[in-house]
Amino acid sequence: MTTVVVLSLCFVSVSAAKHDQKLRFGENGQFKILQVADMHYADGEITPCEDVLPSQVPGCSDLNTTAFLNRMISAEKPHFIVFTGDNIFGFDATDAAKSLNAAFAPAIASNIPWAAVLGNHDQESTLSRKGVMKHIVTLKNTLSRVNPSEVHIIDGFGNYNLEVGGVKGSGFENKSVLNLYFLDSGDYSTVPSIPGYGWIKPSQQFWFEQTSARLRRAYMSKPAAQKAPAPGLVYFHIPLPEFASFDSSNFTGVRQEGISSAFCIKLCYAGGFGYHAYGKAGWARRTRVVVATLEKTEKGGWGAVKSIKTWKRLDDEHLTAVDSEVIWSKSSSGSRRKKQINGA
Repeated sequence: MTTVVVLSLCFVSVSAAKHDQKLRFGENGQFKILQVADMHYADGEITPCEDVLPSQVPGCSDLNTTAFLNRMISAEKPHFIVFTGDNIFGFDATDAAKSLNAAFAPAIASNIPWAAVLGNHDQESTLSRKGVMKHIVTLKNTLSRVNPSEVHIIDGFGNYNLEVGGVKGSGFENKSVLNLYFLDSGDYSTVPSIPGYGWIKPSQQFWFEQTSARLRRAYMSKPAAQKAPAPGLVYFHIPLPEFASFDSSNFTGVRQEGISSAFCIKLCYAGGFGYHAYGKAGWARRTRVVVATLEKTEKGGWGAVKSIKTWKRLDDEHLTAVDSEVIWSKSSSGSRRKKQINGA
């Protein structure tokens, strides 16, 4: 896979299992996520780079991927790091556990909490998909989970969710004001009549719907009851095939939520990160940053999420920022909701 997906949903609120480390907005009212896609890490210094200019070939290896990740952590100082699949390139990784350790080493050394999902290449070395996730959850500072503890039957490995609390000391301290989902989108199709990559299964969708509905009620209940659900981000590897044919002419949900309503879906590709991954010679490796910003309350404290902005950074001399955009805002969501109600 050359692409990784972040799905931004503004209609769900989710629950996390109890973790020792609590994700929380900073005192400046922001929460920053660094997303790392397709590292394709293998055997470190002896693994050559793919799809780079001839001048870049000498000395280029997995260590370039490590250097890029270290630069990004230093430059952006994220609150949280998400690895969205193909973390290692199994076919070229002699020892899956060692490759995983090396791939995640900068995040581990930074002491920043991080999480990971699987892609379609992670299991092609010496560990199965379950084995890969079981190894990941043992690593320092990770909030990854093999699967939700409350569910006995669910497809894949690495389905879980996390809550991001409001600023400590604010009225939203014990509210999850931003919700993060992580899903295993599989590797390859097991249905003979459907070639290609895997997809998110009904059991995962059911867990997603049940969890989001339960936590949405909690978010909209006292204390600090809100009139609308909290925004959320869903991280997984393989893009939704349905999105290719998704537009205003054919989108009608169970609540009649058309494109002009408050129920919005935004699909964002992260960009290729790893130097042993597919790319295009002369096309800089890149990564995505997402920043959620809180609104100020009437009393001057921090409240709910006001907006979510994203951009990408290139692995060039200046870590150039490109493709900046707002993917969700409370004000635009509210205006769409009002328009829908008035037209009902």
